[in-house]
Amino acid sequence: MTDAIDQAAGLTADDALYQTRRFRPEFVGGAELCRLSVLQPENDQGLSTDWRLAVALRIATLNADAPLMADYASQLAALTPDDALLAFARGASVSSEPLATLARHVDLVTLTPGKAEAETITRLASAGWNNPQIVALSELIAFVNFQTRVASGLRLMRLP
Repeated sequence: MTDAIDQAAGLTADDALYQTRRFRPEFVGGAELCRLSVLQPENDQGLSTDWRLAVALRIATLNADAPLMADYASQLAALTPDDALLAFARGASVSSEPLATLARHVDLVTLTPGKAEAETITRLASAGWNNPQIVALSELIAFVNFQTRVASGLRLMRLP
């Protein structure tokens, strides 16, 4: 079964690298379960799928990952997000709360994770995000950044 990381890396079942990934089926299956749990959880904690996809698209954009940008943009477009959420997703600066605080947080953790500190979480809470939402956002941010790095590494491994 092809997973989202295979798709982002451009791997097909005919590729040797695809087969190599299957030497660790727990990694492939675990990554896919993680993706589903952060994008389509049973309990969304008040973070709808369009908000989650907007965060994922923003991270893919910050990482300049064209395949993931296209995938997340397509998924998000199918949900017809409002203009503010779409601008956020595409990496634009936003001024309305709570998107502005979320944008700063996503950008900081994605681009300079070493600069994140406890105050970063406090700002999210001050903007109205509750603890379960902050945890869910943290898991989502971590996964999509992980996904971009693994897919990028796999793409590099395919180069002649």
